[in-house]
Amino acid sequence: MSSIRDVARLAGVSHQTVSRVINEHPSVREGTRQRVLDAIAQLDYRPNVAARALVTNSLNLIGVLSATTGEFGATSSLTAIEEAARAAGYSVTTLNLPDVSADSIHAAVRQLQNERVDGLIALAPQARVSHVLAGMRADIPIVTLQTASGATAETLSADQVAGARLATEHLISLGHRDVVHLAGPQDWVEAESRMQGYLDAMLDADISPFPPVRGDWTADFGHTAGVELAHRGDMTAVFVANDVMAIGLIHGFRDMGLEVPRDVSVVSFDDIPVAAHVTPALTTVHQDFQALGRRALLLLLAEIRGETPPVLEPAHPRLIVRDSTATPHTVTQP
Repeated sequence: MSSIRDVARLAGVSHQTVSRVINEHPSVREGTRQRVLDAIAQLDYRPNVAARALVTNSLNLIGVLSATTGEFGATSSLTAIEEAARAAGYSVTTLNLPDVSADSIHAAVRQLQNERVDGLIALAPQARVSHVLAGMRADIPIVTLQTASGATAETLSADQVAGARLATEHLISLGHRDVVHLAGPQDWVEAESRMQGYLDAMLDADISPFPPVRGDWTADFGHTAGVELAHRGDMTAVFVANDVMAIGLIHGFRDMGLEVPRDVSVVSFDDIPVAAHVTPALTTVHQDFQALGRRALLLLLAEIRGETPPVLEPAHPRLIVRDSTATPHTVTQP
């Protein structure tokens, strides 16, 4: 394996200069910096992380605190964080919360601090996690991948309320007035924001909303809800808070003799890869989870480096119209 002195000889500089280039010291001239980088690439030199940590007091390590249960969005964001971190010269260590109690959150942050992370990104969609983190006096920067409208300066915003409005307004534009909302679990910020978008769209159209049905993001719950809603027979459309529940809902409707969209229209949220390939293909709201992950890392690195944080506008979702929505027809109770 090549050493730092091999790089120095090839670049025609001292090994101290190579060290300054590796540690991004601003005093190195651009021409010298480029010669060193070319020599590093030619020799495939890989700096000794432990030695570098002794000099910089940093392991170039980003911590990710996860309070999700494997949802598509969080997984996509995490993948993007890892890729962007690697491109910036950082490694990522992820810690999954066993629960979202204050004690569990504090213990997890302490563990990541003991691992000497330079900063922390929290994939924490539950409101209580954000509240606990906001009240902590951690000595590292923390960015919350907060995907709800009204996010603070320390969070990232995908406009969930606007996305839910798009979904609900699409149903209203087709002529639906009896629209039920199958919501996500209580305390999840995404669930609350999507519910708010549904309520806003219905009230703005002077339509009385139904009391939302609380779900848990799973296809099993969606199936159960489909069976129960089919028995009710009082709606012509359902806005579902995520695609996975929507797929279960359509299955439940089918088991009860209702066809989508002939009898009931369904629109959902997330645009997971399988959404275009189920029957019928889901009309859904698309949001770029990978972009959110990259933006989270961008904001965190600015804080770590003491730079002015970039101004990040909300990542606006898009409605993808497919086959699960149509004009309303009379629903026959099974």
